[in-house]
Amino acid sequence: MRSPLRSPAALLRFFGTAAVGVGADLWTKKLAFDRLFNAAGPYRLIPGWVEFEVTVNHGAVFGRLQGQRILFIAVSAVAVVFLVFLFAGSGRRRLYQVLLGMLMAGVLGNLYDRLTLGYVRDMIHALPRWPNFFPWIFNVADSLLCVGVTLIILYNLVGEKGKRMNDER
Repeated sequence: MRSPLRSPAALLRFFGTAAVGVGADLWTKKLAFDRLFNAAGPYRLIPGWVEFEVTVNHGAVFGRLQGQRILFIAVSAVAVVFLVFLFAGSGRRRLYQVLLGMLMAGVLGNLYDRLTLGYVRDMIHALPRWPNFFPWIFNVADSLLCVGVTLIILYNLVGEKGKRMNDER
C-alpha cells in the first residue's frame, strides 16, 4: 500500500484542507477585528442566535487556564506532530485525511494567534445565550476543531464498524 506521505492526492486532502481552514480562520479574524473592534456593540446577523462580537482569549477552551500561553503553544506543537503521525498512518481513508486536515487547521489557526499576538481572537457567538445556554464566543479554528473531533468520533464508530462488518463477510 502506498504511503499517504507519497500520495499527491492524500497530501492535497490533508494539507489542502488545513490550508483552506487556516486561511478562512485568519481572514475571518482579520475581517471581524477590522470592522467590529471599535463598534458600539455586536453585529446581530440573527439576533439571539448568530452574532459577531470581538474578544480576546488568553486561555483555552471556554476561557479555561488563562495566561498559560507557553503551555498552549507546547500542546499545539505536540498536536501538530501527532496529526502528521495520524495522517502518515491513514492509508487510503480519504475522508479521515480531510478530517485530520480540519483538526490541523484548527490547531494552526489558534497557534498563529498565540505566537504572534499572545492570545486567540474570537468573534462568533452562535446558539442562544438565554438562559446562559451557550455564552461562549469562538472562531473558525475552534469550529474546525469541534466539528473535526465530532466527525472523527463518528467516523471511527460508524465507519470502522461498517468496515469490520464488511470484512467479516
